[in-house]
Amino acid sequence: MLLEASSFDPTDGAVLLRVMCGLFFVPHIWFKIVGSPPPALGFFKLAGFRPPAFFMNVAMVVESVAAVCLVLGIYTQWVALLAAASLSVAAIAVCFANRAVKWLWNLGGMEFPVFWALACLAVAMLHWQ
Repeated sequence: MLLEASSFDPTDGAVLLRVMCGLFFVPHIWFKIVGSPPPALGFFKLAGFRPPAFFMNVAMVVESVAAVCLVLGIYTQWVALLAAASLSVAAIAVCFANRAVKWLWNLGGMEFPVFWALACLAVAMLHWQ
């Protein structure tokens, strides 16, 4: 958990993957903050979360913790597992919002959150030593 220079070595693939997984949460979190109401609230309603604002805020807190901890390398293996679980829920929510299972992200599918969840799982595995 100590912040060491090696935790931020951009030539280390495991570090690069960990930091990227954390930074990818920033626009995801932003989508839940900006606007009145935030655009994400409509997605949470469409996906069937009740009450949508509560679940959107829970997701925002989980994603914020994941972003900070992954970027800084704090409790990496546990936070990466939490992030993978959160993103798996997001992938399933995409199916509920679409009322269908779609794969391609540019067509409203779950490709991106599945890939991102697997990347977070890989981060957890790489740091479990």
